[in-house]
Amino acid sequence: METFRTYIGTFGPFAPLMLTAIQTMQAFLPIIPSFFGFAAGAGLFGAFGGFLCNYIGISLGSIIAYYLARRFGIRFVKQIIPEKKYNAAVEWAASKKSYTIILFLSILLPLAPDCALCYFSGLINMPTKKYILIIVTAKPWCILLYSIFFSNVL
Repeated sequence: METFRTYIGTFGPFAPLMLTAIQTMQAFLPIIPSFFGFAAGAGLFGAFGGFLCNYIGISLGSIIAYYLARRFGIRFVKQIIPEKKYNAAVEWAASKKSYTIILFLSILLPLAPDCALCYFSGLINMPTKKYILIIVTAKPWCILLYSIFFSNVL
């Protein structure tokens, strides 16, 4: 985590932009846990600055994941999301009566399979406006809590 924070810091005045870009990419290509970005943002830019970088990046990346799934379909998503995780997300979502409420709560709370659900939302043709509304209203709360936590710990 310290190495990642140091790396982001090497970009000087462009560090906030770099963190935002990395968080955007990690939201639709989950290579590194977003946890590192939360810690780096709070450690380098404080709770509010870290929150802004992470919120903008992760929200943008979540919207990109949705559009990629809509454009390229199931075969593409299965290349990004491991099949076991994909099947679990499909099975879990299919067993719920109201996917919209479940998606909202999953985006709102930490530790949900956000990436898989963002792709899945694009596959089921959830209306774009509804999806974006869920992302921009539910996503900030968890990120804000992480930002406050890490700014007080680091």
